[in-house]
Amino acid sequence: MTILDQVDLAVMPGEVVAITGPSGSGKTTLIGLLAGLEMPTSGSVCLLGQELSDLTEDQKAALRAGNVGFVFQAFHLIRSLNAVENVELALELAGSKNQRMNARELLQQVGLGSRLNHYPAQLSGGEQQRVALARAFAVQPGVLFADEPTGNLDASNSDVVADLFFDLRQRYGSALLLVTHDPALAERCDRILTLGPGGRLQS
Repeated sequence: MTILDQVDLAVMPGEVVAITGPSGSGKTTLIGLLAGLEMPTSGSVCLLGQELSDLTEDQKAALRAGNVGFVFQAFHLIRSLNAVENVELALELAGSKNQRMNARELLQQVGLGSRLNHYPAQLSGGEQQRVALARAFAVQPGVLFADEPTGNLDASNSDVVADLFFDLRQRYGSALLLVTHDPALAERCDRILTLGPGGRLQS
């Protein structure tokens, strides 16, 4: 079965692109391919100037660790680590210095300065997603992939997280590919692309 077909997409440094479309159209698969988490059966993917098919799994992981951020609908925090440790881990994987200090600073930027030592189970959904935002931006990523980042939040928390998300993206100048069903969130992007029938990308 073909999930994506004849997708031709280029994202410029600092550009913000929304990917929309009905459930099951292949949006999450597209993000996985662009990030090198999956490989296409045909065609090619170039991430930050690197042709992914030329890299080993370890090389792809190293490229992502230092240059790519991820924000998911389901947060994906490590339950056994507190907030600052979750952010610190991303910095450790990227080989960054001053990991604890930088992790604390990022959490303060997203309004969690008083929740540094709280574990995911002790945080609300909105707070967990703010930890995930801090973790994603910890490496000052050249590109950020976000898959329904406000999809699990109520309207109030959704607005707070969305504002933080775009503020941080602008501060760090990251390119952004955002999968969303939220028209208001998509309208904040530079371009809106839609995955239509047959997995074809429409502008």
